[in-house]
Amino acid sequence: MALMPEAEVDRRLTSLPGWERDGQQIRKEYSFGSYMDGIAFVNRVAGLAEKMDHHPDMLVGYRRVTLTLSSHDAGGITARDLRLAEAIDS
Repeated sequence: MALMPEAEVDRRLTSLPGWERDGQQIRKEYSFGSYMDGIAFVNRVAGLAEKMDHHPDMLVGYRRVTLTLSSHDAGGITARDLRLAEAIDS
C-alpha cells in the first residue's frame, strides 16, 4: 500500500477528533473511568484490528490507552491507518 501524501493525511485527520500526526504515524490517547474500561476498549480494538488485518501499537496505562497507527511495511501513514482510526472511533 502506498504512503498517503502529507496534505491528504492532514485533511483526513480533521475529521478524526483527537488523532494527531506524530512523524510517520498517527496517535490518539483515550481516557477511561476505570482500568477495566480501558482493557475492554483494548479488546474491542484488538478485534477490529484483527478483522482489518492491521494492528496498532497499544500502550495501556492505569486509566489511559494510547493507540499509535503506522503502516510499517510502507514506511509511514497509509489509507489503511486512517480506515482503522475511523473504525475505532465509530
